[in-house]
Amino acid sequence: MNRSIHPAVDAGIKSRPATRNLWSYINNHPKPGGTLTCKCTTNPVVIKVTAPAAHNHLCGCTKCWKPDGALFSQVAVVPRDHVSIIKNADKLMVVDENSAIQRHACSKCGTHMVGRVEDTNHHWYGLDFIHLELSKDDGWPPIQFAGFVSSIVESGTHPSELDDIRNQIRSHGLETYDTFSPELNAYIASRASHLSFKNQVF
Repeated sequence: MNRSIHPAVDAGIKSRPATRNLWSYINNHPKPGGTLTCKCTTNPVVIKVTAPAAHNHLCGCTKCWKPDGALFSQVAVVPRDHVSIIKNADKLMVVDENSAIQRHACSKCGTHMVGRVEDTNHHWYGLDFIHLELSKDDGWPPIQFAGFVSSIVESGTHPSELDDIRNQIRSHGLETYDTFSPELNAYIASRASHLSFKNQVF
């Protein structure tokens, strides 16, 4: 029996480009950005993004915001200096101040609007996490893979269901991983290596 993976996947993915290098994707993708709006019917929080998003993917972790009934969230990254809150910033609150990724959610509807890293030594510093389903603009990159698939067990899925769920995701042309994709893991390793070299004392 099929489960709801995510609304953006359940009805089928229109197209899926080959995985690209993060910065190559950002520099060459024609989509300049758009706006993201929370779920409030009045006075919603609105965020403006002025750069292309990259690595749009499904995430099964328990911290990312998910639509009601969905097993996975949909998350992409964008350079943090291209993200600005243009309406009702006063409604945002940090969900968990002890988390490396500080997820800013609307205090009224609970929608996560942006995840930001403040630690300059963290491998995700400089990138913000956003949920493209909150945008009505066309041209965002389609979902490219599913990460942290086995983490859905932590939110109540029985381990015996994992194989069927992975097959369901693969039927949409997406690969499944229990961490990030190999490309993002390579980015993390590269970033860690750079920081290690920068912090050495000669």
